Amino acid sequence: MSAIRIDSRARGGGASLPESTVVRASQPPRRALRSRQLRAQLAAWAFIAPVVLYMVIFYAYPLLKNLDLSFRNYSLASFITGNAPWVWFDNYVEVMQSSTFWPAIVNTAIFTLMSILFQYSIGLALAVFFFRKFPLAGTLRALFLVPWLLPLLVSASIWAWMLNSESGVVNAAIEALGGQQINWLTSPQWSLISVLIANIWIGIPFNLVILYSGLQNIPGDLYEAASLDGANGWQTFWRITFPLLRPVSAITILLGLVYTLKVFDIIWIMTRGGPGDSSTTLAIWSYRLGFGGETPELSPAAAVGNILILVAFVFGLIYIRAERRMEQS
Repeated sequence: MSAIRIDSRARGGGASLPESTVVRASQPPRRALRSRQLRAQLAAWAFIAPVVLYMVIFYAYPLLKNLDLSFRNYSLASFITGNAPWVWFDNYVEVMQSSTFWPAIVNTAIFTLMSILFQYSIGLALAVFFFRKFPLAGTLRALFLVPWLLPLLVSASIWAWMLNSESGVVNAAIEALGGQQINWLTSPQWSLISVLIANIWIGIPFNLVILYSGLQNIPGDLYEAASLDGANGWQTFWRITFPLLRPVSAITILLGLVYTLKVFDIIWIMTRGGPGDSSTTLAIWSYRLGFGGETPELSPAAAVGNILILVAFVFGLIYIRAERRMEQS
């Protein structure tokens, strides 16, 4: 701690003052320091409070309420009164023993994996294509964002009209080329493919935007060095572009996975999960149980929803683990 010694000789005196007269430099008292720290902490909490409040109200509370629904036997009356008996895992057992369980699991897996595969592949190809400078590149790239900007209700309705068996433009084009009419929305063989095509079309712009931004972060010197070394386009892509896009690709695939798992609007508007269970996913099945029948089965619907949340959570953990491995390597 710094100190200031007052010497009487500086004033013309002969002897210096004793050590007890040393005056220490002024410093803020401990109480003032604690007060400043407290104000800083309160300010930090004030900034983070809206986010915490939002997470609690719109995420934590609904999740806990959904768990409560799945562990009780709720009816409409007991849902209002709150007096529902505990049944623990009976709703989960009932759901897993249902004839719809495995078709919903398989349809969800096919719908999710195929959507991500084509959305990412086509989005990456378009991102690489538009990364090259050519006339009207910005305009064309903006036009590709239209499916992403449209409300899902509008997009699903357009695809339902286009794939209509009697008056759809897709069947009209097929018949004009000499083919036979396809029952896109009413055939068990084609219903899942129909909603899959619509979902791929809607999800491509998202992958295009994210991957295009990732390409802009790759240093141009690497491409110049590869060109000087005689690398062709495929070699440049496979050894420079694709490896350096892995972090962006990982988060893009994870977000696409979480989004696709919970897709409801497109399937419900186009096929309502039918015919039968041919295009029923876990999200559609949960809605059917809770709101689609004359007697809502709220507790089984909550159980199906929790299974869907668990699947998304598992894939999130896989992503975090893979991300840590990538950072360590």
